[in-house]
Amino acid sequence: MSYTIALAGNPNCGKTTLFNELTGSKQHVGNWPGVTVDKKEGSYKKNKEISVLDLPGTYSLSPYSAEEIVARDYIVKERPDAVINIVDGTSIERNLYLTMQVLETGIPTVIAMNMMDEVESRGDFINCQKLSESLGVPVVPIVARSGKGLDDLMKAVEKVASEKKRTGQLKVFGEDIEEAVEKIRGYLTEGTPEDQQWTAIKLLEGDEIIADSLAPEQAGKIQAIVQEMDGRCGDTEAAIADRRYQYIGQVVKKSVRKAKTGHVETRSDKLDKVLTNRVLALPIFAAVMYILFAATFSENFLFIPGLPSPGMWLAGLVETAWGALTGLVEGGLTSLGASDWALGLVLSCMDGVGAVAGFLPLVLVLFLLLSFLEDSGYMARVAFVMDRIFRHFGLSGRSFIPLLMGFGCSVPALMASRTLENDKDRKITMMITPFMSCGAKLPIYLMFAATLFAGSDQTLIVFGIYMIGLIVAVVSAFILGRLIKGDEISNFIMELPAYRIPTLKSVLIHAWEKVKGFAVKAGTIIFGSTVLIWLLSNFNLSGMCEMEDSLLASIGNAIKVLFIPLGFADWRASVGVVTGWIAKENIVATFGQLFGGVSDEVVEAVSAGEGALPAIASVFTPAAAWSYMAFNLLCMPCFAAVGAIKREMGSWKWTLRAIGYQMLAAYVVSFIIYHLFGLFL
Repeated sequence: MSYTIALAGNPNCGKTTLFNELTGSKQHVGNWPGVTVDKKEGSYKKNKEISVLDLPGTYSLSPYSAEEIVARDYIVKERPDAVINIVDGTSIERNLYLTMQVLETGIPTVIAMNMMDEVESRGDFINCQKLSESLGVPVVPIVARSGKGLDDLMKAVEKVASEKKRTGQLKVFGEDIEEAVEKIRGYLTEGTPEDQQWTAIKLLEGDEIIADSLAPEQAGKIQAIVQEMDGRCGDTEAAIADRRYQYIGQVVKKSVRKAKTGHVETRSDKLDKVLTNRVLALPIFAAVMYILFAATFSENFLFIPGLPSPGMWLAGLVETAWGALTGLVEGGLTSLGASDWALGLVLSCMDGVGAVAGFLPLVLVLFLLLSFLEDSGYMARVAFVMDRIFRHFGLSGRSFIPLLMGFGCSVPALMASRTLENDKDRKITMMITPFMSCGAKLPIYLMFAATLFAGSDQTLIVFGIYMIGLIVAVVSAFILGRLIKGDEISNFIMELPAYRIPTLKSVLIHAWEKVKGFAVKAGTIIFGSTVLIWLLSNFNLSGMCEMEDSLLASIGNAIKVLFIPLGFADWRASVGVVTGWIAKENIVATFGQLFGGVSDEVVEAVSAGEGALPAIASVFTPAAAWSYMAFNLLCMPCFAAVGAIKREMGSWKWTLRAIGYQMLAAYVVSFIIYHLFGLFL
């Protein structure tokens, strides 16, 4: 028998962790709200006929943001065979508010009481049997991170789904509100009695989405009932919420025993006194990020001269191996009598792909460390701290979540803008998110650092570029906030999860997903691009030719005049900008072909693990290199990200506005950087 099961719960209650354990999927699990921004589907690994959907986190079925609407619409309109309502046992009263609303839908439900290990470590006790009797649905204790209790959970789910028994209505609201619900149901003509019950409650709560769908005659009669109840209760929506919480209080009193009453200062509270301190929070964040970059990029790790960081050490191994492989391929093709053009094509492609592959270890280490910070709960605090700064520039701290995700990849980061309730906030956030240095841009900085700044601290160079993106994003928010019309910024309310030591599995899954995407691009998009670039750089309309006379050179020469004020008026640099719009890693692949070739100098540099392209120094000064890095950081993102902007904006007009602003910002900032560097260097 096939069933569809939906996972519903508050943000950060462990939904995605449970989803991964049930389905074996590799979704990233973050210890902060807003990780899941769309419903994700997979099959239960022990029974492929059971389809499991991970819905975005929501605090209630009265949604305010786009991802909360996704959760509500699926539960109410699609009506899955059963709902697993994940409840964080450490915050049971707050989590049960959503539970009450899920039960009101009448859909067969099982409550997964999660984080029972933390409940026990506090000395608390939750009697799941008594809780089940009070709520009328099965309650199963679980620990999603370790998989404890999941077999029992799925047995209960299969049972309620197969019985198709709707959840009974709890007597929660009192006679006056129940009477009004019955009156409203008398005017509803569609749906089952359970559907009508839920719809009537929502109408009393003032749900505009449902009210707008009513026929005019229906709406008038129902509005009269709502107004009558407002006169009796003062505020019917508040009265309904209050009575839900009263019922929850009674249920918790019967089934939960706290080891200590009143506020008890936890380990998280003690850490927050330092990490969210008004004075210390930002310097600590800057120091943490610098340490993260040092562990990835430093050639003098822990201030020990000549000791490479783990990231640089691994990158050196990969580049040495790739250089050796290139030499073997060249020798093999030569011994087989391969023609010059065949040899050139193969080695050029290896140069292009190898230039990107050499940075895979750095991407791996960077995202291992970022994942650790996210899963620990620290990044949720950073969003909270950033709210104080962002408000001065027209955004709420919630915008920091998509911006932070932008350090990984712009596409999911743009999707995460759905967590913003305010349309103006969403538009601004989507326009500035591509200013973050995604993993694909990292090889560009490292290529220039290895070539033109070999005597400098590469950590500072990469850290500086990342900070430029963040600064431009904040300044742009200030500018766009005054250009884009809309409501004022919304209040920022965000749950700060408890600090937790991340599981090795979660951290590895996150890092692997990022590296896998990077590697897939290198093996598909970038490989295809290198073949195209070789053809365009070795042929013109008359046939095979020198690179300077090729079709690619003609294209580059036609547009290089645009970049004269920015300091890189070379056709190869211009071509790199264009190929970067396919995928930002393409810039390094393009340079590997156009500046690298198969010269002994380049092979020697790559074999030494330097990742350098010495020929770049003939075109770029240090000032021009900074200008070029900044331009590619800020200009139009890759086509995949542009497609994401279009999907989330829902308008080509706003998409083109976003691209236009990004190109303008890139040009202005690069111009300023080039001329300032020229002035001081």
